[in-house]
Amino acid sequence: MNNDSAHSRLGYVRLHETGELQKRIDDALRALRQCTLCPRECGVDRTQGETGFCGVGRRAHVASFGPHFGEEDVLVGSGGSGAIFFSGCNLGCVFCQNEDISRVPDAGPEADPDGLAGAMLDLQRRGCANINLVTPSHVVPQILEALPVAVEHGLSLPIVYNCGGYDSVDTLAMLDGVVDIYMPDAKVWDSRIAAELLRAADYPERARAAIREMHRQTGDLVIEQGLAAKGLLVRHLVLPEGRAGSEHWGKWLFELSPDTWVNVMGQYHPCAQAMLFDGMDRPLTRKELCEAFAAMQRSELRRFDGKNRLFRLCNEPY
Repeated sequence: MNNDSAHSRLGYVRLHETGELQKRIDDALRALRQCTLCPRECGVDRTQGETGFCGVGRRAHVASFGPHFGEEDVLVGSGGSGAIFFSGCNLGCVFCQNEDISRVPDAGPEADPDGLAGAMLDLQRRGCANINLVTPSHVVPQILEALPVAVEHGLSLPIVYNCGGYDSVDTLAMLDGVVDIYMPDAKVWDSRIAAELLRAADYPERARAAIREMHRQTGDLVIEQGLAAKGLLVRHLVLPEGRAGSEHWGKWLFELSPDTWVNVMGQYHPCAQAMLFDGMDRPLTRKELCEAFAAMQRSELRRFDGKNRLFRLCNEPY
């Protein structure tokens, strides 16, 4: 497929051509004036530089951007996933592996619409497979503002919304037809654990509502020529002592769709303030990972990222 045909079939291009994208931008900017973008609903006027939990005001800050080869194979291709890492975060995970970005909202330069569009276009020129927006939940208006500029200069890559799952359904509605691939975390199932480890007691219910909306918009993950083209990919980081609630998530995701694509992730190790919490102060064991994977399999989910690798790992003696 040539660039012109790829460009024309993308949802955000069509929304720009019809004027709908500008309406979404206007709605999103209004939400910044008494910020209700995420479930925190801090109510601050970010258009005037006020900040809430995420610490970000009117402009997004981009900590870094470039081709990323550490994502799932279906996102990487030969040129990498075009990752744009936004500073700040609407969660307070005590085990955050990117706290130098998430806890420092002004890490990296401030990005206006031209600057953010320029980053997207640079990633396209470098041969990336997609535009991978990392931790975008608190900067949706700023992302939407950049798209008309990027479209006018020929952006023709799928957009990946790579988030922690703590998203507002109303904000996600602004992204309907804009985002091609949703990649949320499904972090923890229990509200008490969420309050302790994420600083968000309502995370489980909010994440389930958000993931349901993401699936409504894009459906199950569609793979074309080895790469994700559209749909939902759920990441589930297994936590020590079963704190993530893997079995519950597996059953719920199966009810959402047996064909939900799930990445059961075993790379947990204590970062940030995790050493202060009993049970979180050590790396995940292989036994814990394999027990979580087995629980997910019992749910009868059919599509696991890296399934053969997990099978091999878990069939070896502990």
